[in-house]
Amino acid sequence: MSEHAENAQPAVVVDPGEGHAIWFLNTRMTVKATGETTGGAYGLIESVVPPGFSPPMHVHHREDESYFVLDGHVTVRCGNDTYSASAGSYVFLPRGVPHTFVVEGDQPARWLTLTTPGGGEGFFVDASRPAESGGFPPPAPIDVELLRRVSTTYGNELVGPPLTPSGSN
Repeated sequence: MSEHAENAQPAVVVDPGEGHAIWFLNTRMTVKATGETTGGAYGLIESVVPPGFSPPMHVHHREDESYFVLDGHVTVRCGNDTYSASAGSYVFLPRGVPHTFVVEGDQPARWLTLTTPGGGEGFFVDASRPAESGGFPPPAPIDVELLRRVSTTYGNELVGPPLTPSGSN
């Protein structure tokens, strides 16, 4: 065994359906990797988001955030630009730039959320509750005060309203 192998962090395998399942706002997330399990490199979350959902416009000051869209259609706003992302799309949202998204259409969207470096995934965990079932939480208004409170711990900032789906008036 080489010296590198002896000091290496062990492999981590999280099987389908496994991970830390949470209800964050009106979404279901499953934390697959954390800064702790990746040596600080990144956090990885599988996100399932209902149609029409959009979080408030916000800024991550410590991490970049990326999405790899697996299912559905999402409109993403980053700074002054708006993008359309569907299954197979990759979206990079640099730290320090305001962003949000909205799920378009009548089907949920599913994507992988990567926070780099790791640690930012803790925001979602700390502002959520454990998932009580395999589906979405009961719809509820966004608890803006909770988001503001938890944001201060993670270097995030709420800076604007959510987006409206393109088919809405």
